[in-house]
Amino acid sequence: MTVLNFFVDEQQQGLRLDKFLSVQQPSLSRNRVQQLIDQQCVRVNDLPVKNSYKVRQGDEIEVQVPENEALEATPQAMDLDIVYEDHDVIVINKPKGLVVHPGPGNPDHTLVNGLLWHCQDLSGINGVLRPGIVHRIDKDTSGLLVAAKNDMAHESLAGQLAEKTAGRLYYALVHGNLPHEYGTIDAPIGRDEKDRKKMAVTEKNSRPAVTHFHVVERFDGYTLLSCRLETGRTHQIRVHMQYIGYPIVGDPKYSLRRTMQTQGQLLHAYQLSFVHPRTGQPMTFEAPLPEAFEQVLQQLRQRRDPH
Repeated sequence: MTVLNFFVDEQQQGLRLDKFLSVQQPSLSRNRVQQLIDQQCVRVNDLPVKNSYKVRQGDEIEVQVPENEALEATPQAMDLDIVYEDHDVIVINKPKGLVVHPGPGNPDHTLVNGLLWHCQDLSGINGVLRPGIVHRIDKDTSGLLVAAKNDMAHESLAGQLAEKTAGRLYYALVHGNLPHEYGTIDAPIGRDEKDRKKMAVTEKNSRPAVTHFHVVERFDGYTLLSCRLETGRTHQIRVHMQYIGYPIVGDPKYSLRRTMQTQGQLLHAYQLSFVHPRTGQPMTFEAPLPEAFEQVLQQLRQRRDPH
């Protein structure tokens, strides 16, 4: 384990702790710093603090950086739907049912295993089980995500997500007919106290979460939405839509309604945009709806417009 120590001077006072540390120690991305803070590997004046803590003159900060673990994610041959690839980044259209990285219950056959087989040169910033992974998509959500092939690309992409300059758009089919054409859900998300496998809107041990949405198409009892993530919390769109009373169709965790037979939840990351880490060129990618999702929409259109 590496132990780093810092002291805050007058000019640095008022900075968020995660920003202060990522500036003081460029080898640690802001995303990595936030992980270390969450894991209580960062102490200010010998006390654990939150990411949002603002440093004060005279603060003594200790950061414990764990040593890299032995490689546990192994390369596995896999058919990947590669939308774009170069020396720095790779954009994948992930199918529903594919877990992004190894974890409890999913030790292998994840997207990371397939990426390691295909790329063999992913960023190591997020550790041995999540190499190259800058952001995630739920197992049962389909669509676009970008992975970083080197640390420079990883830090750039993570920074764009943190600064909200990267764009992520999702199609979501929800139960019910929303009374308005667009809206914003600004509600913090944290672990559900009653069920630790779920997330919930809560003020306790939560982080800010903002989802913007607008209506794309209306059906009898259902609405197709386009959702834009401003933040990237676990299960964010699913939790937010349930919170306002319009849960996602087919969501096994957050929707108790069973008015339609589907092959899982109807949530798809259809557009991803970011600035290329090396060239500075704005890039936008789109992925069409999966066939099963499109079939459900066709059925709803026929029910709405029988002639």
